Amino acid sequence: MMSYMFYMIFVIPLFNYSFWYCYQFIYMFFIFIFMFSPSEFNLCSFSYLFGVDYISYSLIILSFYIVSLMNLASLMLMNNSYFLFINYTICFLLLIIFSSVNMLLMYISFEFILIPLMILILGWGYQPERLRSGIYLFFYTLFGSLPLFIFILYLYMDFNMICFVFDLNLNFNFIAHLSVIIPFLIKFPMFMLHFWLPKAHVQAPISGSMILAGLMLKIGGYGLIRFMYLNEDFFYKYSYIWFSFGILGSLMVSLICLIQVDLKCLIAYSSVAHMSLCLMGILTMSKLGMFGSLIMMLSHGLCSSGLFCLANICYVRINSRSLYLIKGMIFFMPSMSIFWFLFSSFNMGCPPSINFLGELMIIMSSIYYFDLSYYYLFLGSFFCACFCFYLYSCSQHGSFSDSFSYSNIFASEFLLLINHLYPLVLLLFWFIIF
Repeated sequence: MMSYMFYMIFVIPLFNYSFWYCYQFIYMFFIFIFMFSPSEFNLCSFSYLFGVDYISYSLIILSFYIVSLMNLASLMLMNNSYFLFINYTICFLLLIIFSSVNMLLMYISFEFILIPLMILILGWGYQPERLRSGIYLFFYTLFGSLPLFIFILYLYMDFNMICFVFDLNLNFNFIAHLSVIIPFLIKFPMFMLHFWLPKAHVQAPISGSMILAGLMLKIGGYGLIRFMYLNEDFFYKYSYIWFSFGILGSLMVSLICLIQVDLKCLIAYSSVAHMSLCLMGILTMSKLGMFGSLIMMLSHGLCSSGLFCLANICYVRINSRSLYLIKGMIFFMPSMSIFWFLFSSFNMGCPPSINFLGELMIIMSSIYYFDLSYYYLFLGSFFCACFCFYLYSCSQHGSFSDSFSYSNIFASEFLLLINHLYPLVLLLFWFIIF
């Protein structure tokens, strides 16, 4: 793994020539390398402070893929070296987070990634409210993660150990458990800790929304899995508390989505609902729930990012995100209607997408963990289908102001949406075969 880090550092001087194409080539090159590298349930490619297993392996490939699509979605900034280097920095920090076996190094990267993300939101955001959304994002993450830093120092001072490869069977109290889990619940985000997410999503540029929905929310799930393997009894004792918040969040946020009038805000709240399901799957502490949560994180990273791309395509042409004004898009952009339908269907978990497989695994593991959760999961899935139908019908149907139909879509936008779409379907067949 250390060799991959040096690869990413030493290719930086190449970016003086043809910035955009060099970045895209490097991302595709690293995806190609990782696809043919070994991935096992235990740590492999172990070197110094880094190592990968099947969880970090899939999330690293997703990181390179989403960041390359971020550059494709921002072709207006293809000659802006600062913007491209910010994206490259985010990708490098995500590689460190997902491959680190050292708690302190993961924590430093976890905090440092806020800086390029804040630059992305404040520098290329749309509205003056991006200043407030950046402050929400910064302080939620900073104050939530400070107790984790104290816990890491405590482990180092008392046990001389800050690596994930050990199994600690220690009897900590609830305060210690809260200090470990709260920064990752904020990153998920869990219901009641999600207030920063709609603000950050709405005010961020398209690349910021893609990185937030596609990758930043996955840091929370990855951190929970890593610290849960560190001390399973520690999590087993208190997991019912956060499992209850997950059930409540999936149901309540689905109802909140039905009253949203901002297109990006609705998609952001749908991310909270799906991440609540993912939280439930992780906290069941079963192999089925863990694997379902991993599939949910991968599928949500592609599906939610694609929905934000569709919202941005409408925004740059209509100059509005209001569902009251974005009506009849099937007449204005008929070629986009099929993408709206597919992404809305996949967002509610319809086959043949991996969303369906992930939700099925999470529901099965949740019922095994708590049998009465069946009723809440049924209502949550029903309201999730309702707000996805609401999103599609409000944006596509209705009366548009113009009386003619034409397609004003660029080929790069079709390429962007297809690259979001085909992994959602192909990965399902890959999981079924293997």
